[in-house]
Amino acid sequence: MSENLLEIKGLKKYFPIKKGIFSKTVGYVKAVDDIDLTIKKGETLGLVGESGCGKTTVGRSLLRLIEPTGGNIVYNGKDITNISHDELKAYRKKMQIIFQDPYSSLNPRITVGGMLNEILKFHEIAEGEAAEKRVAELLERVGLRKIYARRYPHEFSGGQRQRIGIARALSVEPELIVCDEPVSALDVSIQSQVINLLLDLQKEYGLTYLFISHDLSVVEYISNRVAVMYLGKIVEIADTAELYKFQKHPYTQALLSAVPVPDPKNKSKRVILTGDVPSPAKVPSGCYFHPRCPKVFGDCSNIHPVLAPADGHRVRCLLYPESYPGTQKVA
Repeated sequence: MSENLLEIKGLKKYFPIKKGIFSKTVGYVKAVDDIDLTIKKGETLGLVGESGCGKTTVGRSLLRLIEPTGGNIVYNGKDITNISHDELKAYRKKMQIIFQDPYSSLNPRITVGGMLNEILKFHEIAEGEAAEKRVAELLERVGLRKIYARRYPHEFSGGQRQRIGIARALSVEPELIVCDEPVSALDVSIQSQVINLLLDLQKEYGLTYLFISHDLSVVEYISNRVAVMYLGKIVEIADTAELYKFQKHPYTQALLSAVPVPDPKNKSKRVILTGDVPSPAKVPSGCYFHPRCPKVFGDCSNIHPVLAPADGHRVRCLLYPESYPGTQKVA
């Protein structure tokens, strides 16, 4: 898995803040602020962080469900950042999303079969009997009976609706699926079933996942690599085993210290962060994390660190000299 399927370079998404009767722009909410990421073919990249850090905005921006403010999105060597919506239709088949809420992501006025048929027709994959056969295959592949195609979304449980969402994403035979908190609204027992289904589908179809979640235990189970976000920026990236064994950034250390340990004899030391998450409309000077960081020192409030290699991780923290601007080695 050495070839990158997706490369995100300097991705930004700023939402304007408007005031007054003329709706004058007085500032911006920096939901995603200059992010670089790569996703290799066939891997699962976990994206974690507190609520409101910009995880979902990253996922929707790279699919162009919302338009980025800046940066580049390169899919399989092709820059798709500014291509037209007609050209984007072909890439919609290759990149899909599973939404967080299985209740609101399905149209309540159309049957499951009608919804899937509509997608197959729009993307010119199948019509008529061929489409009906394809719908039955999709439902059975995600663990549902083919007769469920005649039912409406309100007739299903939460777990069943999420399986329908997975079938919808699979219907166009994608290469990349953005999983946006796909199990957070489900019961724990159902979560494990859906996660195992996603893993089975990945093996069967060679899928690539961007798995967005705040559940660090689920991310550890499903991901090959993990990227940690804070206030619109990536602060640490590493292989899953490495990150969960040893965290370099103080924010990552605090996040993982909150993960429950099943062994009562093994009591991990909890890192308690002080203060609230700053507003993305008014980010702190220097390192965005410094107002809450337990290891803050003089330079943190003045110098904004860059994401740089450090002992197998990539980390954005001035505790590591590589993160000082201008200290990176030119390859």
